[in-house]
Amino acid sequence: MLSGLLDKMATSYESPVEYQLVLGDERLPLNPYLGKKLTLKFSGKILCGHCGKETKKSYGDGYCFPCTQKLAQCDICIMKPELCHYDKGTCREPEWGLSHCMIPHFVYLANSSGLKVGITRHTQIPTRWIDQGAIQAMPVFEVKTRYHSGLIEKILSEHVSDKTNWRNMLKGNNEKIDLKSERDHLMNIAGEQIEMLEDELGLGAFNYLENAEVTEIEYPVLEYPTKVSSMSFDKKAVIEGTLMGIKGQYLIFEDGVINIRRHSGYVIEVE
Repeated sequence: MLSGLLDKMATSYESPVEYQLVLGDERLPLNPYLGKKLTLKFSGKILCGHCGKETKKSYGDGYCFPCTQKLAQCDICIMKPELCHYDKGTCREPEWGLSHCMIPHFVYLANSSGLKVGITRHTQIPTRWIDQGAIQAMPVFEVKTRYHSGLIEKILSEHVSDKTNWRNMLKGNNEKIDLKSERDHLMNIAGEQIEMLEDELGLGAFNYLENAEVTEIEYPVLEYPTKVSSMSFDKKAVIEGTLMGIKGQYLIFEDGVINIRRHSGYVIEVE
């Protein structure tokens, strides 16, 4: 039996992806439990992943409410990077912003529940794609900052979704997509806007990755659900059953799925 503070699952890009359940300093390899019974027991305690204080509710990726109001990683610009205000001198934590936002990012296309556009730090490939349950992904632009990536994403999101339908993603029935053709199509219809943005930001603000390759991702799933039913520790203290698969940040059981990242900060036991 292991117990500890739950965090998002750690992943390793293999074929299929290798998953580990993170409980504080402990890590439990999950792939060997496919087809076996797994029991998760919620202790009733939730701790903030930043300050460590107990909280009645977890916000974002595992924070108490006060921390969501003061941490840069909880600001609105994390969800909408085109609203970055670092250059205005109003970043909540300038040092954090410097190390996490004012660094190279990628704008990418992925196939999770269908075609989508997204952004990620250069250090998070392919982790970001795995966390979203993408079966294919490909970088399209490399940019200097998160803000720049947000500006490009906003343009492309006028033509392709920037969201993942998690229920469809977990059904596992999305077909392969020719991402290079989709990229070329996007550039044909949005190229003029991109060129105008480059003129505004200046040469070198971003690079078009014309020769980027597609990454294919396989997940450890024995059987996908035909009907996706969500489970949560907020409604059920004990979640157990045969582990049928793992995709994105979800554990797939016979009678439902649970989003592990959504429960960051929950103190649980695993049997």
